[in-house]
Amino acid sequence: MEKGKLIVFEGIDGSGKSAHYRRVCQHLEADGIDYNHIVFPRYDKESSALLRMYLNGEFGSNPSDVNAYIASTFYAVDRVAAYRTDWGEAYNAGGFVLSDRYTTSNAVHQGAKLKNEELGEFFEWLYDFEYVKLELPKPDLVIYLDVDLETSLARMKHRQEKTNTSADIHEKDVRYLENCLRVADRAADHYGWLRIPFMKDGIEREIDEKHEEIYSIIKETIGH
Repeated sequence: MEKGKLIVFEGIDGSGKSAHYRRVCQHLEADGIDYNHIVFPRYDKESSALLRMYLNGEFGSNPSDVNAYIASTFYAVDRVAAYRTDWGEAYNAGGFVLSDRYTTSNAVHQGAKLKNEELGEFFEWLYDFEYVKLELPKPDLVIYLDVDLETSLARMKHRQEKTNTSADIHEKDVRYLENCLRVADRAADHYGWLRIPFMKDGIEREIDEKHEEIYSIIKETIGH
């Protein structure tokens, strides 16, 4: 049986990634299109124990206290557990799976710890580690939502105030977020991600306009 379709939303914190993901889910349901959805990391699962310790600063208060390769394994374990116990069966039976973050997030957030000249090797290692060694499915499409640093920081602050939550060690480090944007740009080119521009003619794009663009691309990818 032909395997299903896997579409991934990616973007740094404050890019609008999760908001667009939720909108697409609602649109799919309204159109009666069957799909499975997954959000990473799965903080409520035992498989995320190490990454929660990492984000809470138990291995060091700075993201660079845990190198890119070690931290990547924390997140990869959670993905393998999800694939084996949650969405893998549906995907392998030909189903459509929509994911908020995936291996792509390791490329961005862990790659941000590396120098430019180290990124190519890391990207290749990550591809081999998760898609070959761990046998996770490769995405059919990665939708990358671009954003600038100022907007990212403002949206994160608003979200934390609205939800009464505090920033994790990634969100507290502005230099780290700058590096995430740098690396995401490189990763999008390296892996061939689909970019959704943040601006158009020097003006921030409306969320409805971006949603219609994203949704039409998804429907085309899954053959609807």
